[in-house]
Amino acid sequence: MFCPNCGKELSDQAVTCPGCSHPLRPRADPAGRPVSPKSRTIALVLCFLFGAIGVHRFYVGKVGTGIAMIFTLGGLGIWALVDFIMIITGSFTDIDGKVLLSWEA
Repeated sequence: MFCPNCGKELSDQAVTCPGCSHPLRPRADPAGRPVSPKSRTIALVLCFLFGAIGVHRFYVGKVGTGIAMIFTLGGLGIWALVDFIMIITGSFTDIDGKVLLSWEA
């Protein structure tokens, strides 16, 4: 693993870069679940603007349920609302089951 800021090689357990003190993204949340590299902010904005057609689900790789949302208009809005709440609370996952935690775009 390498620091995205200075390029120094890091240990897999590093939380910050020892060379430049740049904070690193967590690999797991406090409950031990793996963290997705996808942005929670982008997913939230996509869900807010295009939730009825499931664009946020395409963004995280859930193509099948994204297509289902297109045909049901987001479960007539209910499915999109549930996803919106899940993204806000940090319980929404990507295709690999990793939670979206990073608010960085």
